[in-house]
Amino acid sequence: MRFTRSSWAALAIGVASLLAAAVAAGLVRSERRQNESIARAMTGGDPARAPALIRRYGCAGCHTIPGIPGGDGQVGASLADLRTRVYIAGVAANAPDNLVQWIVTPQAFSPRTAMPATGITEAEARDVAAYLYAQ
Repeated sequence: MRFTRSSWAALAIGVASLLAAAVAAGLVRSERRQNESIARAMTGGDPARAPALIRRYGCAGCHTIPGIPGGDGQVGASLADLRTRVYIAGVAANAPDNLVQWIVTPQAFSPRTAMPATGITEAEARDVAAYLYAQ
């Protein structure tokens, strides 16, 4: 097969596009790893354990949670970009310890909240908090 000038140009554009996509994917993975590392340090939790906990405790039944299959609940607030918010549930400063305690005992912050006490442990809540902050 003979390559013409236009076919070489098309090939070069294709290769450049693939390289740009690979670089972008690498940057996204690097940013994700950095966010996870920061979230681990902030919460003392492991975001990798959170998806199973989120399913087990039914969090996604009420909340939209990025990265969780079926995490499209509409009862509670979306948990997307939680790390950028000033308040948790509009009642507590968005700080790791507050988020963990909110997940464990939301009624301690807001007695009339619709969020139930699920029975999640503090250690498990730290994993969930790490996941939410890493997103």
